[in-house]
Amino acid sequence: MERELPGKRDELQRDPYPHYERARRTAGLTYVAELDAWLVARDAEVREVLRRTEDFSSANALVPDILPGPAALAVLGGGFGGRPVVVTSDGSRHQELRGPLVRGLSPARVAAVLPYAAQRVAELVGSFVDAGEAELMGAYAQRLPGDVIGRIVGLDPAEVPAVVHGGHRAEELLFRPLEESEQIAAAEDVVDMQRILERYVRERHASPREDLGSELVASVVEPGGEITLEQRHELVAHLQNLLIAGHLTTTALIGTTVLHLLRHPEQWALLCAEPERIPGAVEEAARYDSALQGFRRVTTRPVSLAGTELPAGAAVFVAFGGANRDPDRHERADTFDISRTPARHLAFGFGAHGCPGAQLAREQLRLTLEELTRRLPRLRLAEGEAVEMRPTMIHRSPLRLHLAW
Repeated sequence: MERELPGKRDELQRDPYPHYERARRTAGLTYVAELDAWLVARDAEVREVLRRTEDFSSANALVPDILPGPAALAVLGGGFGGRPVVVTSDGSRHQELRGPLVRGLSPARVAAVLPYAAQRVAELVGSFVDAGEAELMGAYAQRLPGDVIGRIVGLDPAEVPAVVHGGHRAEELLFRPLEESEQIAAAEDVVDMQRILERYVRERHASPREDLGSELVASVVEPGGEITLEQRHELVAHLQNLLIAGHLTTTALIGTTVLHLLRHPEQWALLCAEPERIPGAVEEAARYDSALQGFRRVTTRPVSLAGTELPAGAAVFVAFGGANRDPDRHERADTFDISRTPARHLAFGFGAHGCPGAQLAREQLRLTLEELTRRLPRLRLAEGEAVEMRPTMIHRSPLRLHLAW
């Protein structure tokens, strides 16, 4: 069943920042019907919610905006997964699921994949550098992160495009209104992805390798033991969540970063002239327009937050994007300025649920900016091509980003 106010919800999701500003100025919390939740938009209170994991559960972190119809659900029933994942778990179960990801995305493993990532950056930019124009999302931003996380997990490169496509379709199926026939088609794409992952799980169980996928399998299946159907479902759910988070978030981050740099030509010129500013530009872009705008939480008991009394079972939307524009935390918070001294932001979450892939995302964006500033210093937004933001609070990015040089 679709939630109320879909048109107003789209408007909010395409530009949530005015809503955050009003919520920050209002005493207590603001209930936002379009989100069907209490909006937490001040930095201090976002951090408080993320610290109070016993009071604010992650069980509803990924509640869909739209429940697929019976026909699409029937298709999904033939796939794998559908089990709790790290994003929607709490307590010891969350730690069990998170442990292999933290190890698998360690600084050493990120460093080990960077030569491959740099190679792919050069190849992808090289594929359009002589054309004089490109649509960056399709030609680059939707390709690099999938290749990189696929490499870390250990997927066959030939199967990465289908897995990436399935991830996009899973998000579309749960967060965008679709006609029944399109819901069914999207569900079929999701199941195709899940079958690839289920086959991969069985292969890594039979023949482990030095990759994150093998580590995940080993964290669930006893050494030498048979892999059960339930374990295959659990591992597919875990891998699907990891892969979607690993490529969709970084895709969005690349798109929004390039968009804002080119909307501020003086900032782009400064970055090209002084590439040593790239790490600061990465942090500023992540802060200014966070790819992950926030997650939901649900109260486990009656709690007080910002002077507002919430009953058990109350839904709150913890707005990382709102906290990152909080003037009490960031000076000139609504100004995009790559020369500012970076302050700690919440673009990658905070605390127990902080994103374990944050450094990998940063490194891919760093490599991207290094390549673009070096090879395309005259880069600009294409004339006559309006930029439309995707209506989502999870992976905020341009739908398309037409560039010229």
